[in-house]
Amino acid sequence: MVKTFLDFNKAVSKSLDVAKVTTLTEIINIENSLERIISKDILCVKNLPSFNNSAMDGFAMKAIDAGKTLKVKMTIFAGDCIESCLEDGECYKIMTGAKVPNDVDTIIPIEDVISYEKDENNVTFKDEVKKGACLRLKGEEVAVDNILYRKGEKINSSTVAVLASQGLTMVPVYKSLSVAVVSTGNELKEPWEIASEDEIFNCNSYALLTLLKEKGFTSTYMGVVPDSLEESVKFVSSLKNYDVIITTGGISMGDADFVGQAFIENGLDIAFHGVNVKPGRPIMMGTMDKYLGQTFVMCLPGNPLTAMVNMHLFAIPVLNKIQGSSYLYHDITLAKNEEEFKTKAGRVNVVLGSCNKGEFEVTRKNKYGSGMITVLDESNSIVVTNEGRAGIEVGDSVKVIKFNCSYLKEQTNIFN
Repeated sequence: MVKTFLDFNKAVSKSLDVAKVTTLTEIINIENSLERIISKDILCVKNLPSFNNSAMDGFAMKAIDAGKTLKVKMTIFAGDCIESCLEDGECYKIMTGAKVPNDVDTIIPIEDVISYEKDENNVTFKDEVKKGACLRLKGEEVAVDNILYRKGEKINSSTVAVLASQGLTMVPVYKSLSVAVVSTGNELKEPWEIASEDEIFNCNSYALLTLLKEKGFTSTYMGVVPDSLEESVKFVSSLKNYDVIITTGGISMGDADFVGQAFIENGLDIAFHGVNVKPGRPIMMGTMDKYLGQTFVMCLPGNPLTAMVNMHLFAIPVLNKIQGSSYLYHDITLAKNEEEFKTKAGRVNVVLGSCNKGEFEVTRKNKYGSGMITVLDESNSIVVTNEGRAGIEVGDSVKVIKFNCSYLKEQTNIFN
């Protein structure tokens, strides 16, 4: 029987539909909150700014006094709290960040006045001034009770700055996912072991562990799954306390590929197994029930290049959703193709290359095997072609997914 493979777009949609957002949350200090996902809307508790203040060093005056020479009544420094006290023909000298009294409506920078006679304490203004210039109004950034950050947003250093400006030192976040990474194959040796010519060092797991770390996820390496069905079933059973299990290898059509069956015997509900994409066809995703929720299972192909490509295309968006992020979809960059390359019609093709300064250059003319490793290091991005396209010409505009790309709330068409 000929195996049929799921449409690429349907596989992406189905994987996201099946993934459920974690229900576990915690409250942590903002100093430890980088890369974490906010678990509920955070409201503004203190107006930003909290009072009218000056954006420049200059003079605080009434706009109706434009063109006049005014007496400087006093100088207002940051931290001062001066009540309105101007008489006709007067203004204030004011410093950046200082609170602006209510009897003025405009700030004129020192360099924009006609003259300032320091000894006489007089300042002459131009005939035309813009009312409200350089005056930062109370609450103009964010007003009390407005939403500062929405549930699902990722915290960065700018987020921390805003939270601190609110006097908020604790923030509600989704609990970090527990991710188990495992490999398969008796031919594998760990990098600290000795490998004969008939054996290979396990690079997949370490590539996945570091990629997950780059994307803000913490993961644990659980070792190599035994190459027997009975032992594989036991091994998989021991992983059910994790939120996510990511495996590489052992899910194709080989006689010794026990991993898929081991998951099925542990109650795996398969969302799909096999996608019409190259490289990456034998990917499998599904869920297993566990205490307080579900364990999401991602079984990736064993070839390093294919495993990493599928991590970028499928796994990271799914992980983002499970972690509670609102940003699930790849941010697409448009670039000009610099070298012609061929692709095979009838399937989605994933093409490695480098995108710099708006130009895409294919890696090795798109002639490399899915078991190669160094081509990943030579590339920084992916181009995905639709099933009907047999090649990309020089000068064509291509949609590029960079390895270090951010993610968007709305889905965009990734096909070329």
